[in-house]
Amino acid sequence: MSPLPHLHRHHEDQLPAHAPRGMLRGSALRLSVYLADGEQYHHHAVYTEIVHRAHRAGLAGASVFRGMEGFGRNARMIHTTRLLDVADNLPLLVVIIDTPERIRAFLPVLREISPYSVATLDPVELVEPGTAPTYEPQGNP
Repeated sequence: MSPLPHLHRHHEDQLPAHAPRGMLRGSALRLSVYLADGEQYHHHAVYTEIVHRAHRAGLAGASVFRGMEGFGRNARMIHTTRLLDVADNLPLLVVIIDTPERIRAFLPVLREISPYSVATLDPVELVEPGTAPTYEPQGNP
């Protein structure tokens, strides 16, 4: 159990989210979006806007991860949590997983919010809770 209380956040614009869906099974697509902490979209943090729009679009799930240290393509310095004077603009990673069709349908929304962010798509295999993943060895090199 987490020592911190779980906080529920609601969309400020009060647009409804899609109804909850059943659990994803089998293969899916992972969208990873690389951002800097200070990026804004209409006076909101870009990562917040992406997560809220993904929720409204009915995507299966989204998470935001804050990096301890990193730099991007236009960085003049490495941003780190170790030095208080440069602890701003830390790297962020937004990860969204859903079916390939739903993820691809969300890409125009992502580009509206963050036109120049680095985004990657990776196929993933989902492991159902309570089951062991199957391992199929690839041929020996």
